[in-house]
Amino acid sequence: MLRKIGISVIAFLLVGSQFWFAQSTERVSATEGDQEDLILLENVPEVETDPEEIQLNALNVYEGGAFTRESEGLQWSSSNKNVAEVNEQGEVSLTGQNGRTFIRVSDGKYEDRIAVDYKVDPSSKNKGKPDSKASLVKEKGDRYDLIGHVIDEFTIEEKLGQMLMPDFRNWDGENVTEMLPEIEELVEEYHLGGVILFAENVQDTAQTAELVSDYQAAAEKLGLMMTIDQEGGIVTRLQSGTDMPGNMALGAANSEELSYNVGQAIGQELESLGINTNFAPVVDVNNNPDNPVIGVRSFGEDPELVANMGVAYTEGLQSAGVAATAKHFPGHGDTDVDSHLGLPEVPHDRERLDEVELYPFQRAMESGIDMIMTAHVTFPEIDDTTVTSEATGEEVTLPATLSHKVLTELMREDMGYDGVITTDAMNMQAITDHFGAVDAAIRAVEAGSDIVLMPVGLEEVADGLLEAIDEGDISEERIEESVERILTLKLERGILKEENPPSIQDKINNAEQVVGSDEHKQVEQEAAEQATTLVKNQEGALPLDVDSDDEVVVVGNANVNDLADAVSSYHENITVIETTGELSEEERSIVSEVDAVITGSNTFNVNGRSPDNSDMQLIQSLPNETDAPVIAVGIRNPYDVMAYPEVDAYIAQYGFNEANFEATAATIFGENNPSGKLPVTIPTLEDEVLYEFGHGLSY
Repeated sequence: MLRKIGISVIAFLLVGSQFWFAQSTERVSATEGDQEDLILLENVPEVETDPEEIQLNALNVYEGGAFTRESEGLQWSSSNKNVAEVNEQGEVSLTGQNGRTFIRVSDGKYEDRIAVDYKVDPSSKNKGKPDSKASLVKEKGDRYDLIGHVIDEFTIEEKLGQMLMPDFRNWDGENVTEMLPEIEELVEEYHLGGVILFAENVQDTAQTAELVSDYQAAAEKLGLMMTIDQEGGIVTRLQSGTDMPGNMALGAANSEELSYNVGQAIGQELESLGINTNFAPVVDVNNNPDNPVIGVRSFGEDPELVANMGVAYTEGLQSAGVAATAKHFPGHGDTDVDSHLGLPEVPHDRERLDEVELYPFQRAMESGIDMIMTAHVTFPEIDDTTVTSEATGEEVTLPATLSHKVLTELMREDMGYDGVITTDAMNMQAITDHFGAVDAAIRAVEAGSDIVLMPVGLEEVADGLLEAIDEGDISEERIEESVERILTLKLERGILKEENPPSIQDKINNAEQVVGSDEHKQVEQEAAEQATTLVKNQEGALPLDVDSDDEVVVVGNANVNDLADAVSSYHENITVIETTGELSEEERSIVSEVDAVITGSNTFNVNGRSPDNSDMQLIQSLPNETDAPVIAVGIRNPYDVMAYPEVDAYIAQYGFNEANFEATAATIFGENNPSGKLPVTIPTLEDEVLYEFGHGLSY
């Protein structure tokens, strides 16, 4: 339970208390303070507006640093209706006539304006009447320096709170699916800047929309970054909605348009729920087949492919108004240790890193990515600093998340990134095994992180950071740098408290129209079908040519029923054998007499795809049990064929969502002509090349 301490500011300073102090008896909400001004969000220097669709937003500015979006009691007007008009919601409509108009907004006490120009486009190449384009001309002045206003007015506790992003997956052993008074108190007490949601929190569309709305209502002065890991594929948190194929599927399809559409659809579903920030896309270059944590979360092994798909996905996501995050900097692809469980190392020098690992991040930065997430991975060629592990007493290399050389010198200074840096989850064992929760948070902030994600012990970490500031280990200016970046992101993405938010029923109704829509399901299907990769097709085993009375057996352990369900939509006469290891005599008899055998494997690590694994041994045995074609499916990892190269046909589908299985079944029976290309090289067990990057067959 949170400890409340009712001490004054003077007492806090005099005694040098290291406790998180909160004015529990004088809490100020945005609407309780005195209003100081009404301004247009579009006049704020950090905010860029699409002149093609001009939607103006009015903000109430309050004492204490708060500002909220206002939508009621406003009067909108245009000084020159021949150029543009404005409706009661601040939506500007151009008439098509060149000129300038001033759009004004007033609440009866305060007023602001912005100029709308519609003039000939000097770059127009139209041979007839030249094209014109619209632009906004901002007003200038200190009243529009909202970030400076916050920094001047916020206490150090409030500033630091913007940098803390905990998760509330569970409370007293139960999944948190509705706002609890204790959590509401923590959001306000610690002035939290954001919260991350997990699958435990998001049961269905209506419940998710309500929970997110309640979080925003609990925020004290500024809107919350409501975040989630909705990558698509194997990392999909929403329990309702569209299960988009993951990154490696998009890499196999190799279509920037498709990646954009997937990112946009994911963004639209999140935005409708009130989730304004996505920890995606993964832009790690997965060039290590033994990687247990990235794998199919990566677009592939080629830096150019990863960059192209990542930028397109990001642009789609951000087009929906949702902040995007490139992860895991400087690159988690060439590792064989899961940083959830240990401390991986990437041993390459800077030249190699620039060419491979860093390249997609540099492209993401140049394209305007909102955030970068750090990796709990060591890069000794960049920073070989060692520290004593709290767990083992041994010397360990400082991971990127805690490295000033990586985050500030490399990312900020060398690569020129000025957006938000967030840590990866601070409860992962790569951090918790070697660094105390408080020490790790302090090191991360000192290194250059703006957001401490999922701190272990919110109270202890907050107190520890305050103590570090009080003792001069972290300067207040350093905190303000992060606050400025975080608020810039919030303003750019419209992450604002609403003075008059829509009713929760209106939010739910809208979300239910967007989440899982027919349009998004179509994108999902297209992605799955275009990704499906026919890797091997010996003697034309596929497409499968069977009569209605021919017998097909679907055999295996991993997802065998999912595969069988998809196959049954094309062929009714199937037998399912769910088993692992050796077949029984009865099962061998069935397999020996059928007209086709379909099997699949689902692995994520080296042990899973080892030839000695019982699932792999089963698939290895099938060609010896029948003269019928044996069609194998790499359900998750395309590398699985390394363990059973003797099958007649092999399909890589890159994920275990329903759409993946449907696309595979359509491919098996010739309804989908496979066009996917391997986004990774598949080696043999002896590290030679079995199938090259870019390999893929069609009918």
